[in-house]
Amino acid sequence: MSAIKILRTLAVLEGVSYILLLGICMPLKYIWDIPEPTYPIGLAHGFLFVSYGIMVLVATIKYKWNFKTFFLSGLAALLPLGTFIADKRIFKPLA
Repeated sequence: MSAIKILRTLAVLEGVSYILLLGICMPLKYIWDIPEPTYPIGLAHGFLFVSYGIMVLVATIKYKWNFKTFFLSGLAALLPLGTFIADKRIFKPLA
């Protein structure tokens, strides 16, 4: 499996975990006082976030991306829905 395919998979998984964390777990925790789902989803999101960051670095080195591509790919992980946009605009054309 190529680095770009792994990165695309991680981008989607990280984006889904971020949406679950912000859209479901946080309201459950802070509105309805149900904190239990926050830990496993947060743990999974943290793992995927770090994995995504590492793969962005790997892809930057392997494909010799310029700083703009590297920066936007990394920034995408911080924005809700950002990894989906990065997948469509940055990663998919490279696949």
